[in-house]
Parts: sequence; C-alpha cells; structure tokens
Amino acid sequence: MEYLLIVFVNVITPMLILLAIGVVLQIKFTFNVKALGNILTYCLIPAAVFMNLYHTVIDIEILLDVLMFVVLFTTTLIITGHLFSKFLRLNRQQTAVMKNSIVLINSGNYGLPVSQLVFHANPLGVSIQIVLIVYQNLLTYSYGLYNLVSSTQSGKDIVKQFLRMPIIHALWLGAVLNLANIQLPQFIELPISHLSNAFIAIALITLGAQLAQIKVKTLWNRLIYLSAIGRLIISPTVALLLILLLRIDGVTAQSLWIASSFPTSRNSSTLALEYDVESELAAQIVLFNTVASSFTVGVVIYLSSLLFG
Repeated sequence: MEYLLIVFVNVITPMLILLAIGVVLQIKFTFNVKALGNILTYCLIPAAVFMNLYHTVIDIEILLDVLMFVVLFTTTLIITGHLFSKFLRLNRQQTAVMKNSIVLINSGNYGLPVSQLVFHANPLGVSIQIVLIVYQNLLTYSYGLYNLVSSTQSGKDIVKQFLRMPIIHALWLGAVLNLANIQLPQFIELPISHLSNAFIAIALITLGAQLAQIKVKTLWNRLIYLSAIGRLIISPTVALLLILLLRIDGVTAQSLWIASSFPTSRNSSTLALEYDVESELAAQIVLFNTVASSFTVGVVIYLSSLLFG
C-alpha cells in the first residue's frame, strides 16, 4: 500500500495537475490543439530526444544484457497488439492506436522518476531505465510512427514522412555526437536544453486541452479498457515469463519487470494528434492507462522486491 501511495503522489499527481491545467485553459481560451501538436512534434520532442541521447552514457555491457530481453518482449507485444486488433475487427486507424497503446511505454517522464525512487540506492536500476528510454524513443518514432502513417498513407508517402520527421534526425545526430564525444558550444546547447525542459509540461497541457474537447460518451469505449489490459496486465506478465526463461535475476530482472508495467506512452497520443488518427481515442487511452497504472505499477514494484530483491 505504501508503494501505491508513493507512486500516486510523486508521479501520477503532478501529471494529473498538468492535465487539469490544460483542460481549464482549453475551456477558457479554446486553443488550436493541432497547432500545439505541431509545436511538440516539430520542436519540443526532437529537442528532448536529442538531449537524452546526447548526454546519456550507455554502458555497453548493460545494453547487451538487456538487448535480448527487449527484442523478445517487444516482438511479443507487437504480436499481441496485432491479435487484439484482428479479434476485435478494428479499422486501420483504430488498429494503429491499439497497437501503439500496447507496445509503446511511457519510459521517460513516468518510468525514470519511478526507477529513481525504487533504485535510489542502486544506480544500475536507473542505468537500465535510461537504456530503455533510448530504446523506446527509437521504437516510438519507427514502429509507432509507421503504424499511424500507414493507416492513412502508403508506400512512397510513408518514406517521405519518415525523412521529414525532425525526430529521426535528432535521434541519429544525438547518438553520433555522444559516441564521438563532441561537445556542443554553450550557445547551441542551452536553447536546445530549454526546449527539452519545456517538453513534459507542454505535452501534458496539450493532452489536457485535447481531453477537454472529448465527449463524455467516449469514456465508455471498450478499446480504452482492452488496451489497458494489454499494457498494464499482459505486458508485465509476458515480461516476467521472459525474465524467468532467460534466467535474468537481481537488479536487472527487477528493473526490467518494473519497466514493463509502465502505462502507455504519452507520445502515442501526441503522434495521433499530429497525424489526425483517432486522436481522441489515443488521448483517452493515455489518461486511463496513467491513472490505472498508479495501482498496477505499485503491485509490480512490491512483487519484484519479493522475487528479485
């Protein structure tokens, strides 16, 4: 119970406050939510991802240990999302949102604070979470972006969309500068850092503004709850089985299992808004996942301490 309270107070509550601010501001001023989404996609997200890759020191040994797990884990979730969509007979746009909601994880502004809280006395747990953040960034703007774009476009248009996305260039540029140990001049790094720091607040306010436009009846959409089952229940179950199968133990096992239980990535909603693909459904899924995870994540944290602590 203590873990549930800590996670809710320190992680969920600040996020809900920013969402509420977005709702109130949207009701009062009626923002152009699409324009806010463009600011996120073409400015703030690339800056945040670039700074993440540019500054993170990735331990190669940890990366190799985690690599097999994340590949098997992601592949299983992709298959799960595909089966969910086929079973429910969803259209292409709903299928894209459903797949992303199960596969894409909020490893950044949710996962990192939780990991810092749980592993405050063991830096290895936080280091693994940073590796997972980088991996999720790559997955979001490859697999996740492809899902959304392919639901409305095909072939050559999809390739063009990938090449035009600033996030793609931010990913490789940040990685190259990191590996080459190239130091940016202060006058360049500082404004990028400011944009990166603004990302979380603007993203959550934008999501709140988006939620303010949603009709109450959409709260009863079955896809919201089915996606939560996939992300919050099936995902950690699959992760635990893989951890046991691969005989991973200790802090690495604990960190991977906790990371598998985090809610749907907020970026899945941001991208859905940008490409106008079931954006209301995507926003509702993120909101419900985030609130529900305050209980499910706490349970996984507690069980992981018993099994691998």
